[in-house]
Amino acid sequence: MQRLSRIFPCKRRFRRNEDGSTVVEFALVILPFLACMFAIIEVGLVFLASQVLETSVADASRLILTGQAQSWAPADGATNFANRICTDAVRALFKCDAIKFDVRTVDGFGGADLSPPVDASNSLDTSKFTYDPGTQCKIVVVRVVYEWPTFVSKMGLDLATLANGKRLIMSTTAFRNEPYSGTGFC
Repeated sequence: MQRLSRIFPCKRRFRRNEDGSTVVEFALVILPFLACMFAIIEVGLVFLASQVLETSVADASRLILTGQAQSWAPADGATNFANRICTDAVRALFKCDAIKFDVRTVDGFGGADLSPPVDASNSLDTSKFTYDPGTQCKIVVVRVVYEWPTFVSKMGLDLATLANGKRLIMSTTAFRNEPYSGTGFC
């Protein structure tokens, strides 16, 4: 053993010296730790944003359901509906001008289009979106979409669902308008 010590004198020094081991261990652990932490934050933000949008769409759709939205001037209906979606809670998380919505009547609940509005290249396609709140007893489908930016995709978690690297957040509701003119049942 002494013979090896004379040949490799620095080997003994490295074997006994533990200075800096904490720094080396920290360097090995910090990147996976930060990746996990940011991934958890991003998943939480996407979930929070989805819930906030869902609540806002439900509240705004109630105005269509009860006939209040049908009393708006036809030229202002879509703008008023957009303003009802874009509440203070929504403004905290979203750019309101980037929220797109489709309000249309359908013949039956089975005929409602609930699919995400993406084209063959996996890009958002809102070209067929319209605003038609219908009249009493009509079935209405409301689809609201937003392209949520993702940040943690470089660290192994990719929440993006669109070709541009963003996640599509979508809220959909389908309902039959109430007989709001007091005529009875639908």
